[in-house]
Amino acid sequence: MARRPLPRILSNGSAQLVRSRELARTAADSATDVLHPLITITRGLRRLAAAGRRRWSETPKEKRGALLFLVASVILVVALMPYGPLLAAITLMAAAAWQGRERAASASDGPDESQAQRLQSLYEALVPYFSTAEDPEPLYSHGGTWEKAFPTYAFDGTGRITHLVIHYPAYFADGEAEARARIEGLLAAKSGRGREYHFSWEEEGNQLTVSVLMPLAVDIAAQRFVTAPGETVLGFTDPSRVQRTLPLSYGEQQRDVPPVVWRTGLRSTEPHLLALGQPGTGTSTLLRSIALQALQHGDVVIIDGGGTGEYACLTGRDGVLAVECGLPGVLASLEWAAAETERRLIAANRAHQAGHPPPDDTKRPLWILLDRPTAFTHLAAAQDRKDPQSLLQIPLRHGRPANVTVVVAEQLDTVEALGEPVRQHTRARVVLGPATAQQLESVLGAPPHTTPVEEVPPGRGYARLGMGPVHRLQVPATPNPYDDATSDAHRQAVLDLLPPRTTPADGETVPEPEGTEAEPLTTAPKPEPVPDPVPVLTKPKDSIPNPVPVLTKPAKTKAKAT
Repeated sequence: MARRPLPRILSNGSAQLVRSRELARTAADSATDVLHPLITITRGLRRLAAAGRRRWSETPKEKRGALLFLVASVILVVALMPYGPLLAAITLMAAAAWQGRERAASASDGPDESQAQRLQSLYEALVPYFSTAEDPEPLYSHGGTWEKAFPTYAFDGTGRITHLVIHYPAYFADGEAEARARIEGLLAAKSGRGREYHFSWEEEGNQLTVSVLMPLAVDIAAQRFVTAPGETVLGFTDPSRVQRTLPLSYGEQQRDVPPVVWRTGLRSTEPHLLALGQPGTGTSTLLRSIALQALQHGDVVIIDGGGTGEYACLTGRDGVLAVECGLPGVLASLEWAAAETERRLIAANRAHQAGHPPPDDTKRPLWILLDRPTAFTHLAAAQDRKDPQSLLQIPLRHGRPANVTVVVAEQLDTVEALGEPVRQHTRARVVLGPATAQQLESVLGAPPHTTPVEEVPPGRGYARLGMGPVHRLQVPATPNPYDDATSDAHRQAVLDLLPPRTTPADGETVPEPEGTEAEPLTTAPKPEPVPDPVPVLTKPKDSIPNPVPVLTKPAKTKAKAT
């Protein structure tokens, strides 16, 4: 069968069709350029009309009459104004032109090649934990894709994960601490070491949210905190964990930082504190910070088991009853503290039975701060003397109604040497420095929701008050002002918070030394002989009817002597 020739218009008219298409496209582009303002305004009017319809449909029926009256009133006012309709038309056209403008296409939200590879490797690492052979439609499988498992993700400038939402199957044992710990350790290792991650488990929705925590500020110096009596700032934490902030000063700047506030007193549920850490992690700094805050409203007795003079700056200050670093003085001070606790309890009980308020001398808080008390335990055992920790049983057990607070700081490797009353009655706990998850859980009673890191700055750790949540903690910088390695700014900040020197018994004021660093007290004129309050502490318990006036009111003793 012979082929019939193609029509002439199809055989040699292809060039004409191409030219016609080009002419039509050129004409359309020219018309679009000419009519572009009209097209933009028309598109904007259409969007404004759609927005008006949505607003009308969202308005409840009982409010539509008032809305119509408002629109009619506006139209009437515009119609009666000079040049009102013209201004209204210009405003409408401008709004339509703005709404009808061509918006730039948004950048693609998908990950790039390196980010997708990181997500895929993380997905493959989770397959052994989130998959089982009996699952007919597994969410996690070897060779699968991560899109359904990771609906939300974010990366930083270096390409590491900063936020990730993970869906896991319902049969995963998310209620077991060991299963959670395995997943958290794997995610921390795969997402990048050296950072702290916060894990939020949502058991109802089978969802895990992983977020990178920002480092806590380490440049917060010691200062006066805006707190009420009975509130002590242990340090500062993340803004998502607490609902309170404190105004702090950074040189000439002011900043609000969320604190970890420890409440003591009659209504406190955790009246005593235990701080643990390795050497150089900031436990002594925490005790100095607590002492400076406690001296605003109470008296302080300090027991220094380190023997390095970390609290020499507080010696002889108003409100500091004693700073002891020797075993005889420690035993005498703790015996007095136990007797004072009993005296306060008896006085308050008698006042309650008589229907009177407690005496004023039982309301002033008394703080007993002990740094490394286990050092005196070994020394007392070697000298066949009483263990100083045994004298803490009365202040620890009955300190809350007597306004007596005990704070103990000890090293992690000697925590087993602490007495049973100390471990039983210190419900507020702080762990500073690097520690494993097992150590944190054994001390705090609950695991933290973050991954501990190996290298942390001094004063960095975790805190838990009673049965509350575990907080990240950064203790404010409160160094020893007599230490040569201390910066001038931090040294001056601590010196500004120190109370003045105690007035001698003869009534003469000891002048403060010149310069930023405090020097030992200058030799004052020899006073008349007065009874020394220190030997009173070493007398038997029954010979101390009321030891508080002996320590806190030396002026009256001088008056009696004269």
